Amino acid sequence: MPLLTVDELTVTFGGRGRKPAKTVKPVKAAEPVKAAETTEDTSVRAARDNTVRAARDNTVRAVNGVSFSVDEGQVVGLVGESGCGKSVTSLALMGLLPRKGVTLGGRADFEGADLLAMSPRKIRDLRGSKLAMIFQDPLSSLNPVVPIGVQVTEILKRHRGMKGEAARKEAAHLLDRVGIPDPDRRLKEYPHQLSGGMRQRALIAMAVACAPRLLIADEPTTALDVTIQAQILELLKELVDQEGTALLMITHDLGVVAGLCDQVNVLYAGKVVESSGRRELFAHPTHPYTHGLLGSIPRLDAPRGEPLNPIRGSINDQIAWAEGCAFAPRCDRYEMGCLTGTPELTEPREAGHEARCVNPVLATTEVPA
Repeated sequence: MPLLTVDELTVTFGGRGRKPAKTVKPVKAAEPVKAAETTEDTSVRAARDNTVRAARDNTVRAVNGVSFSVDEGQVVGLVGESGCGKSVTSLALMGLLPRKGVTLGGRADFEGADLLAMSPRKIRDLRGSKLAMIFQDPLSSLNPVVPIGVQVTEILKRHRGMKGEAARKEAAHLLDRVGIPDPDRRLKEYPHQLSGGMRQRALIAMAVACAPRLLIADEPTTALDVTIQAQILELLKELVDQEGTALLMITHDLGVVAGLCDQVNVLYAGKVVESSGRRELFAHPTHPYTHGLLGSIPRLDAPRGEPLNPIRGSINDQIAWAEGCAFAPRCDRYEMGCLTGTPELTEPREAGHEARCVNPVLATTEVPA
């Protein structure tokens, strides 16, 4: 049985003067575009369709029935372009969305209890101890006027009952564990005195200070150079392997997914449109959106001058309310069945590989895994 199960997660925020779309009109597929012209807008935990709905008129749905699971020692990815609901999903699970004007629905079962129904005090006790999160921007996530050591020891004091010198020594050990050199000196420094990679490592040290059972990483490698990205990903993988921690990796970078994740959930317009093991997903993308994402990535083995095939358009902020498949306006495989009723997740290729599409891509695709 999964440690955490989230069921039918839907998040809806308010919007002024906008009415829900009633129909979706298909458009023609985009012509191939050359690389130079391309612009890309691009089980411990089981997520069972949770709902977060802003209690206002004229609302915009950000997450619309997300379900997935994460086992201990497993890395599960939530991948999709900006605005698809990845970060909102993580904030809902951590209890960090505003309590006023937002309604949570569905369930998020963690150790037999529903995270979405917990009181603020109870969820605070879990955060930092059994649940932890690495946020996207380390500079804005750390307190700029408080030394790193104080921020790390605060967690140790609250959740592990450590005090004084014992807490300071443990904080230094945590910084050393995540690869920060000269940890005793770094404890006295402020966030602005650390490099971007060191700040991200400090956030990881704070997240793993209490050996959480579930760790959520929200774009942990954003704005870091390639070398530092590789080091951060290797560090997260070591934590999973050594501690058996369940890791939920939220990213828009398919390279991160390919190098780290065991299971992948592709999000579009707030819904999981494809779910599969990593190798199967990259070898046989079945949903047209996933197929399009992989087809728009430059490849070193591609013939010289071969054009990229970007996905036309962007996510309409009202599309989640529309009847039918949300991807239909951008899809070159649409048919009339796409416009009536919401497609369910099915297994058109093999067991364990699900896609939300009435006309899936079933041809073998040679995509490096």
